[in-house]
Amino acid sequence: MPIATPRPSVLSSSLPPEAWGPLRQAARVAVRPLERFLQIEAASGVLLLIAAAFALACANSTWGPSYFHLWHTPVAVRVGAFTFERSLEWLVNDVLMVIFFFVVGLEIRREVYKGELSEWRRAALPAAAALGGMLAPAGLYLLIAGAPTTRSGWGVPMATDIAFAIGVLALLGKRVPSALRVLLLALAVIDDLGAIIVIALFYSSGLAPSALLFAALGLGAIFLMQRIGVRAKLAYVPAGILIWAGIYNAGIHPTIAGVIVGLITPVRTWLGPAGFATSVRHELDHLGGAPSTHELVKTLQNVDTARREAISPAESLIETLHPWVAFGIMPVFALANAGVTVSGGTGTSASWNVSIGVAIGLMLGKPAGILLASWLTLRFRLGILPVGIGTRHLVVLGVVAGIGFTMALFVTQLAFSDSTLMAAAKLGVLAASGGAAVLGLALGRVLLPAALAAGAAESADDAECPGSHARMARDNGATN
Repeated sequence: MPIATPRPSVLSSSLPPEAWGPLRQAARVAVRPLERFLQIEAASGVLLLIAAAFALACANSTWGPSYFHLWHTPVAVRVGAFTFERSLEWLVNDVLMVIFFFVVGLEIRREVYKGELSEWRRAALPAAAALGGMLAPAGLYLLIAGAPTTRSGWGVPMATDIAFAIGVLALLGKRVPSALRVLLLALAVIDDLGAIIVIALFYSSGLAPSALLFAALGLGAIFLMQRIGVRAKLAYVPAGILIWAGIYNAGIHPTIAGVIVGLITPVRTWLGPAGFATSVRHELDHLGGAPSTHELVKTLQNVDTARREAISPAESLIETLHPWVAFGIMPVFALANAGVTVSGGTGTSASWNVSIGVAIGLMLGKPAGILLASWLTLRFRLGILPVGIGTRHLVVLGVVAGIGFTMALFVTQLAFSDSTLMAAAKLGVLAASGGAAVLGLALGRVLLPAALAAGAAESADDAECPGSHARMARDNGATN
């Protein structure tokens, strides 16, 4: 069957009467990276689900022993008399996940510079919601599993899995306004930052300050190269490895190295779109009709440099690495960590408390903390709701935020050394994430109708929320 060529829409090729062409085009260009990011996250959520289901099925089948043996396969690096040997599971969790956390650091840096976290009024609501969504689950967990042998798992139910959560919202289709996806993204970014701080402060042991000198040397090398003007990204890899090695030997989890390097990656462009166009036009004008091979190579090199510098290093790295992380590293992580025997983690009262504490923390603590913190923020007018978002959207957001797969499983690896308690925590994460996904879909279909007549439902919700745009407009009008 031939593929139909999409016809350009009249609306897409014309402008609304009040719109200014250049500004509208600039807005479209600014939104495209976010749309692509959300599309990748939605597709990645489906792949994550498949990988987790496959790992769980393998662990509870006749292939179980082979599955666990695979991830304990030794992997070694030998140079002369020097040997460094770890398991395949360690390679996934302590090396590949560094790239995942590096991208997280890049995303945090970008959002703080020019995204949803760049203005305090826009950042206040997701920041407060994220804080409430971390404290409430941790508190509920400690109430249920606060015994000395199990209390270390309080950090497990604190994190939201952005890929799974965006995937659930994607399944709701047009019921979900784009502003809700952006709000979830901002919340998840802050949530990831909180999880990173928790890992660095509470899940790192045996600190060896002398090893941090290597990390400091790596940081110094990065700052020096930035001041010199080195723009080749591969030139920074040795310094990044040095930071990783220093932090690892210092007793801090090495994924923190990825976050640090991501946070100090430049987010400002050198040329930008206009400079790129000018540079390429200049090179083509001076190329001539019959250039020599040397002239052509030089022109192509200059054009390639202009292409590279049209966007910032942070944006370029996100565009390059994000698909690899979403479709490669995260599914591999799920394969390595989601496989747990269902009967092996609930044999004792302690393991049962861990499973229940994690599940309750995610499914109840997350939405309760997010909704309460959001209500307080709006009540005291510290933040504002995005346009088109009301109470019902926040309810769906809170429930979907209870999906805590990737980061929750990662913290589980750090929180428990006992394999039984670790398996119990993983079961709690898997059960709660699945339950939150199903409940989020059900509530989304009930609370978010497919078609809202003239925005009546949003207007009603805005009237209910003390910090909404409609309420603030009325208050300002009354004041004036």
